Amino acid sequence: MNRSTILRWGLALATALSSACLAAAPPAERTLILATTTSTQDSGLLDDLIPRFERQTGYVVKTIAVGSGQAIAMGKRGEADVLLVHSPEAEKTLVADGSGVNRRIVMHNDFVLLGPPADPAGITKRTALESLQRIAAAKATFLSRGDNSGTHAMELKLWKAAGVTAEGQAWYQQTGQGMGQTLAIAAEKRAYTLSDRGTYLALQKKLGLAILHEGDPSLRNVYHVIEVNPARFPKVNAAGARAFADFLVSKDVQARIKEFGIATFGSPLFFPDAGIQE
Repeated sequence: MNRSTILRWGLALATALSSACLAAAPPAERTLILATTTSTQDSGLLDDLIPRFERQTGYVVKTIAVGSGQAIAMGKRGEADVLLVHSPEAEKTLVADGSGVNRRIVMHNDFVLLGPPADPAGITKRTALESLQRIAAAKATFLSRGDNSGTHAMELKLWKAAGVTAEGQAWYQQTGQGMGQTLAIAAEKRAYTLSDRGTYLALQKKLGLAILHEGDPSLRNVYHVIEVNPARFPKVNAAGARAFADFLVSKDVQARIKEFGIATFGSPLFFPDAGIQE
């Protein structure tokens, strides 16, 4: 073996070792702040995904689970690095005003109308709007999250479309709580409420509430990941935000989202959508 061959091999080995060290090196800023809707937390999905992300990347994720409205407000103030939310109109406004970038679809499930199995308002076999009209006519107790979340935004949109002014009525009560807490209160009061399917399925054994309306196209519930704009907020962890967003839309994670919940609940809690054109 001549000297030039040895030198070439040595250089190739050094390059390979250098690349391996760089790949294994921890990120410069390890902490990543994720602001997200309560449904991703209450359903257990983040408990499944975040440890995978942390093992793969070396980041440590601090999750703040609030309503989508509050999560988006955090993004507008630069108080989070990345958002996982489900309030499309508010998301578009966030991106339009320059606070968020790279909004990407991750997954969807749907909203369902829940209530006591006896269904005193008789909403089964009705459309979503007819169901709300019958609840109002019967003055049956309805629990709203009332927290500016994506679920709350959808509920208000549905009441408006149904031609019902619910706010201020004695039968319409706001919890100011996340989805899990609102479901627990609805179960205690034997009330109607609107929920994302994932949280309901994760908690249904504790509730005694039944799905009384589902499948309406207007109840589709879509989740997006949005990076907080580092050009506006230089202190955000832009590299971590991009890594987490890329992780959520990656092939392996999308496959995991597709199967999450089947073994425990008999059906998936979410359906992967990465790459779909909206």
